[in-house]
Amino acid sequence: MKSWLKCLPFVTSALLLAAALPAQAQTSVGVSALGAFPSSTSSNMTEQNPYKQAGFMVELRHISNPLVGFDVSYAFHRANQSYRAHVVCPTSALPCSEPTASVSANANELALNWVVSAPILGFRIFALAGGGFESFNPTGSNGVSTQSQTKGLYDYGAGVDWTVLPHLGLRFQYRGNVYKAPDLATAFSSTDKFTHDAEPMIGAYFNF
Repeated sequence: MKSWLKCLPFVTSALLLAAALPAQAQTSVGVSALGAFPSSTSSNMTEQNPYKQAGFMVELRHISNPLVGFDVSYAFHRANQSYRAHVVCPTSALPCSEPTASVSANANELALNWVVSAPILGFRIFALAGGGFESFNPTGSNGVSTQSQTKGLYDYGAGVDWTVLPHLGLRFQYRGNVYKAPDLATAFSSTDKFTHDAEPMIGAYFNF
């Protein structure tokens, strides 16, 4: 806690500096490749393990001034899941196994974020936070019944834009999503737990 308090004057100074910078309104469209790294959840006798997947994101961003900006994004990535049911085995010589299943799925994500940014030389550092929805749609399973689900999410992130040409640049960013783990295999109890999806990205943007 004390370490955070020591950083507070520097954070305050950075925000005041950003507010004092001249307004440079701009609108951009960006496309990025992403890696999705969701965390596992376990509860209600069920263990759910999502796979690491690749995908892409398309963004429309408008910056009014360093403290006011908006970002609308759509992202797609695979969202394959594996499920394991924890069962209580009887005390006998009979074999006992835990049922498992794998579900192939796609994830479509739509988010709206508030963006704070600051131009520094040929770079623009930014941080964002907001929310949206993520839709999970099964595309195949190993003989188990499946269902589609849509989850609300909290979205946050940070990154840097690097201007290469007057209207073209590279975008490096990290985003994190927090949402309830989807229950795609109906034969397994829902973990009913929040999960976190880490999404590092690299892409390009075009300024209007």
